Amino acid sequence: MTVFHRNEMKEPLPESLKGGVVAIGNFDGVHRGHRSVLDRALELAASRGVPALVLTFEPHPRTVFKPDQPVFRLTPAPLKARLLEAMGFRSVIEYPFDRDFATRSAEDFVKTILTDWLGASAVVTGFDFHFGKGREGGPAFLMTAGDRHGFTVSLVDAFRDENAEVVSSSRIRDLIAEGDVVAAAGLLGYRYTVEAEVIGGEQLGRQLGYPTANMKLAPETELKPGIYAVRFRRADGTLHDGVASYGRRPTVTDDGAPLLETFLFDFSGNLYGEISSVSFFGYLRPELKFDGLDPLVAQMKNDEEEARALLSGVKPLGELDMKIAFEPNLDNGG
Repeated sequence: MTVFHRNEMKEPLPESLKGGVVAIGNFDGVHRGHRSVLDRALELAASRGVPALVLTFEPHPRTVFKPDQPVFRLTPAPLKARLLEAMGFRSVIEYPFDRDFATRSAEDFVKTILTDWLGASAVVTGFDFHFGKGREGGPAFLMTAGDRHGFTVSLVDAFRDENAEVVSSSRIRDLIAEGDVVAAAGLLGYRYTVEAEVIGGEQLGRQLGYPTANMKLAPETELKPGIYAVRFRRADGTLHDGVASYGRRPTVTDDGAPLLETFLFDFSGNLYGEISSVSFFGYLRPELKFDGLDPLVAQMKNDEEEARALLSGVKPLGELDMKIAFEPNLDNGG
């Protein structure tokens, strides 16, 4: 899997990746709606015997135009790339999105990126994809541009769930903000997952018999504070069930800085400095303030029992969920 960033784009694309099928979109979440586009690209590439690539944009456009209102990312760039790799894509092009890029014409985008650099033989994108200055490049423009430059264009309709509702990133963000990680997983096609470095804490959990792996998530994360049943993936790919608290620790500090604290079942060891991930399987209860540490520990024991029971019966939602939250050694530390 090759991920191209700004510097690499100044050099020619490797010949082994030219002439491929290019799926275009932001794909935040790589959810079931996105996968209707991505799967079409993979199928088309396989039928033609050419590489399948993804062209996406970093950072998220809203973060560029509204820096004071950064978007809650379901999948930051590294996690998104790994999900796309797990689907079978050969390469991800994380094209730098900035105000200069937003002023480029649609024709320039097609010629310099799709044709001259990627040498695309086919493009697959959503039916409402727009690009170029003032969003001048729409589906009709892309179709005619493909005729001029020698690539085919496949436009994929919006994907709807079993209730005929469109699956979208914003809808999934709302569910996660409500703590409904089960419904969010149904739309994602895998368990909502976060990734961060394990950092040191005050070690109060260790003193209480519940040592935790602590992570600071992005400030714009809108996960509902509370207690969750989770699965923890270490940097080496090994998996551990656990129970996690996300919030401000009202009984102990209530210092206003949200923290994800995960207690790994049947584990002992040093995790500091590891880039690890946590997949959310169920919301157990809201964050509460207890009258002292004894009732807090009693509740933590109840939380552990409930999380163990919930996790003992879980099954994968599909192939991508299997690779993210069930199969060990997906990343192998990469």
